[in-house]
Amino acid sequence: MEREHRKSIPVIAAGGVFTGADIRRFLSLGARGVQMGTRFAATAESDASDEFKQAYVNSSKEDIVIIDSPVGLPGRVIGNRFTTDVVRGLKKPFVCSYRCLRTCDPRTAPYCIAEALVRAMRGDLENGFAFAGANAWRVDGIVTVQELVNSLAAEFERSGNVETARDHHARHPVSDGA
Repeated sequence: MEREHRKSIPVIAAGGVFTGADIRRFLSLGARGVQMGTRFAATAESDASDEFKQAYVNSSKEDIVIIDSPVGLPGRVIGNRFTTDVVRGLKKPFVCSYRCLRTCDPRTAPYCIAEALVRAMRGDLENGFAFAGANAWRVDGIVTVQELVNSLAAEFERSGNVETARDHHARHPVSDGA
């Protein structure tokens, strides 16, 4: 796009970004930034309940599973009794208060995803579940955002002298050539 139309479209890498070294790797591949959800969900400042955050800390690699959501999309979650019941075909009774997506039919949906997520965020993981990234099992404690950012910055620095995308683009601007 940059070469053909002389337009820069920044790419933001997401999914699997867990460490400062991951950030450096994605930047070295040309990303202009990264998006990190899992790491920040388990910070002291996150508005999720302590139970939700603790589910990340207590999870194992085997606990991270993909489920079918009632809106027709897969979702990665920390498996629990709720998700096991749903996978087994048990319907969780609900009254649809949201009508959040057209692809969800409350008459046939096994549960309300909005209710399940709100309950989990508030700490009721018996009647809900926590969405989580593939690396959620690697979260080993609840830290402040400042501690997390400091840790990521230190990991980034320790991960080597790989040229970042921003440095590369500054030295090699888009040209008319190939």
